[in-house]
Amino acid sequence: MASQTDDDPYAAAGVRYAAMDPGKVRAQQAAAATGSALNARGLAELAQSRGESAYVIDLGDRYLSTVTEALGTKNLVADAVRAFTGRSHYDAIARDTAATILNDLCTVGGVPVCLTAYWGTGSSAWFEDAERMADLVDGWAAACRDAGCAWGGGETQVLTDMINPETIVLGGSAVGLIAPKHHLLLGDQVRAGDAILLAAASGIHANGLTLARKIARDLPRGYETPVPGDPAGRAYGEVLLDPTPLYGPLVEALQAGGVALHYAAHVTGHGWRKLMRASQALSYVLARVPPVPPIFELLREHAGMDDEDAYGTFNMGAGFALFVPEQEIERACQLAAERGLPLLHAGHVEAGDKRVVIEPLGIAFSGDSLQIR
Repeated sequence: MASQTDDDPYAAAGVRYAAMDPGKVRAQQAAAATGSALNARGLAELAQSRGESAYVIDLGDRYLSTVTEALGTKNLVADAVRAFTGRSHYDAIARDTAATILNDLCTVGGVPVCLTAYWGTGSSAWFEDAERMADLVDGWAAACRDAGCAWGGGETQVLTDMINPETIVLGGSAVGLIAPKHHLLLGDQVRAGDAILLAAASGIHANGLTLARKIARDLPRGYETPVPGDPAGRAYGEVLLDPTPLYGPLVEALQAGGVALHYAAHVTGHGWRKLMRASQALSYVLARVPPVPPIFELLREHAGMDDEDAYGTFNMGAGFALFVPEQEIERACQLAAERGLPLLHAGHVEAGDKRVVIEPLGIAFSGDSLQIR
């Protein structure tokens, strides 16, 4: 999959990374030119963090990390599912939004200290639904407690004529600390010979929902269509709403336990291509893949996706990747199991061209298919 075309199911649903990524790269280049402004404050940016999932500032005795993220369209699924479940599901939606932010923050080793919220809607009436607001607030607070950080406030906006009055845009920012400084994780620390450990996904998470919503329109019972293989026999919409795990406590536990992590990647947009997020030329060779949650089989069938499409779009059961020296595999897996997030030793890093090779499926993604820097 060298690039996204209109033949790609996700692009056909309206999300074309090939159109989006050049603008994002241009923004990164413009942003990099502003980094010297920190010098007047007695600080310095860590230039190597440009293009990573979170930005890092050198405070002297420690690093500060920061990230801004947004949920996307998953709350539209919650709105539709409420009609037949009788619940708003915004507690899970709040968790997803927080996880989208905090799971990016921890990829550089950032331990969250503060999470702020951005909630924008097209009508003040959106906030008058007491049950939905209670779920959103309680879910956000619960995610902060589980992540071990403070909810630092945020911004609520009513943007008439800009946002649909019946929906809301959810996002936010987080600030983290990296201390001691050797807990910093950046792509230039990945080495040939490193093991690739994968933490399981709970489901679709917050990536790919535009395509998933498009598919719902073609299912015989829409969001109420049962998902074959789902252990609880749930409907499509309910399965889509499974909340995203918080992977930050896992990273924190491994580092506190003395595991010498080299790097981490949050598997979101671009699917398994995110495993080669590090800038240098290395090959990421996967000898094993985790079990694929049943929701993805349904998505693949109705979107007409082959393995390359699916693994280049969705997480396909792998929500987070950790890169560790070979001698750290056993200790990392032990500590992760104790945290309730077991790791799969899926493969290793090799010298060679930048690419991701998924051997059991016979597919490979070349470096030019991930243009995010």
